[in-house]
Amino acid sequence: MIKLKSSEEIKRIKESGDILSLCFIELKKAVMEGITTKELDDIAYSFLVKKKAKPAFLGYYDYPATLCVSVNEEVIHGIPGKRKLKRGDIVGIDIGVIYNGFFSDACISLGVGDISKERQKLLKVTEESLYLAIEKAIAGNRISDISLAVYNHCVDHGYDVVRDFCGHGIGFELHEDPQVYNFRSTGPNPRLKPGTVIAIEPMVNQGTGEVLVLEDGWTVVTQDNKDSAHFEHTVAITESGPEILTRHPD
Repeated sequence: MIKLKSSEEIKRIKESGDILSLCFIELKKAVMEGITTKELDDIAYSFLVKKKAKPAFLGYYDYPATLCVSVNEEVIHGIPGKRKLKRGDIVGIDIGVIYNGFFSDACISLGVGDISKERQKLLKVTEESLYLAIEKAIAGNRISDISLAVYNHCVDHGYDVVRDFCGHGIGFELHEDPQVYNFRSTGPNPRLKPGTVIAIEPMVNQGTGEVLVLEDGWTVVTQDNKDSAHFEHTVAITESGPEILTRHPD
């Protein structure tokens, strides 16, 4: 069941999203050669606590951290630890935030120092696919319009999308209906209504879209060990069009 949000509730989700986007500003400053993924996690945790917000991922199904930090061939759900970022890496940083009981979720992928042209292109195309999908997040369209915006753009550039994981509804909880695929699915394909709030999140692989889950039970990697990129925004469908709730005005 899709839980529609009132304009006041959407405002509250955006307050959560504003804190999340400000946290990204701090993390972007910190992403550099030699920093560990655990140090990034500590920065995020301290920032959220100062803002009187809570990490949405920490403790969720026993997940042990504030962030998911996924490097190179890691697609999503990388657990922060002792791994040091190296020059030329690409790193996906995923954050969920709870503020006054409302949830937001977003992800960015960044290069560590100078990165190869191949990695630059992967990040560029993946981020472009997110914004093309957001353009389709309008009342009267269906979930498949969002899905195909991602899929067509990425496939046209020679990439594949992950099918085992997808975007989702959000706001009152971290994961709600509907599921938001990055390809045309045979599953439910509801029409978008004002008040729907969803996390749109292209997960795009340089090679095959097939993935594996590592022994830690969380970290998802590409089956062929090629690179992956991940971008995400929390978006509200309103009468006047899509509103990105995880992008701070500044």
